[in-house]
Amino acid sequence: MSLKVIVGLGNPGPEYVRTPHNVGFEALDLLAQRWTCELRPRARFDAHFGKVEVAGEDRWLVRPDTYMNDSGRAVAGLVGYYGLPPEGVLVILDDADLEPGSLRIRPFGSSGGHRGLASVIAALGTDRFPRLRIGIGRGTTSAGLVRHVLAKISPEDDPPIREAIDRAAQAVEMMLQRGVEVAMNRFNVRRQPAPEAGDESRGGDD
Repeated sequence: MSLKVIVGLGNPGPEYVRTPHNVGFEALDLLAQRWTCELRPRARFDAHFGKVEVAGEDRWLVRPDTYMNDSGRAVAGLVGYYGLPPEGVLVILDDADLEPGSLRIRPFGSSGGHRGLASVIAALGTDRFPRLRIGIGRGTTSAGLVRHVLAKISPEDDPPIREAIDRAAQAVEMMLQRGVEVAMNRFNVRRQPAPEAGDESRGGDD
């Protein structure tokens, strides 16, 4: 099934810019920039979206203007209006269970506890669509997960997360050109931490 709709999940509003929960928005905005696609607000769908031809087919880029937990309403509204297949939707989202900088692509599956993805699954009536998760980690245990995902990205997590957003855009382009499975084999690799100075045992390939 060809991917027709690429959705980035996040929360609208300046207070949520550069927060871990909004990496899906950032990856979508990067794709829009790379493809010269303007995302325009459409009140009908409670979303910003744009249409662009990529790899020989029309694609829709969607950034819901609902809050994260109601993302499915915007996605289902657009999919239904244009008569697009739910299995042709790709969702880009954050994942606290992945270390910062890691990517994980799956062709289908449960929400894994992510409320934004759960909303999309419920609204579309199926979980048979691919998703691309960007690792954001869980931060410090004392801060709590909710505070972590809604706070600004920490200075130590910012470089690997910036890199992961760029690789996420590359992964989407590979999915459109060569399929989800090829992209999974290429991008589903855990990020390796840089070896500490003087620690040669952590260098090289295992």
